[in-house]
Amino acid sequence: MGLGVRMVATMRLFTMCPPLLSPYFVRAVVLLLAGTSLAASACAMSLRELRALEKSEKQGVHYANYYLVGVMEGALEAHAQAVRSGATPTICLNGRRLEPHMAKSLYDTELKRNAGVYEADMPVQLVMTNALATVYTC
Repeated sequence: MGLGVRMVATMRLFTMCPPLLSPYFVRAVVLLLAGTSLAASACAMSLRELRALEKSEKQGVHYANYYLVGVMEGALEAHAQAVRSGATPTICLNGRRLEPHMAKSLYDTELKRNAGVYEADMPVQLVMTNALATVYTC
């Protein structure tokens, strides 16, 4: 008899719980917030933001260089994935070296070569991808 009373009391607690506090609702809210924060953090840095980072503080130049290295490696990985999926290659290293310290010079050379093309709100990834495609043509 004690078990039946306990089950009835438990059932009353579940029926009294408002639907907003259900585990499914809480899980959905957490996933929505996590997805929103990831989408907001995945925005590309613009040319203006990279210049501001370089000038912002004592270590700003180093942070910008690290960012450019990451952009270069990301562009190469994205290109390799596209080629594996069947796209025609636009960047071919052909045994030539591409090292992390070359990212800044590739970026600066592309900006100087096409000075009137790039606007301040354009992403850094666009400049780096175009630089790689120009220097390492197929």
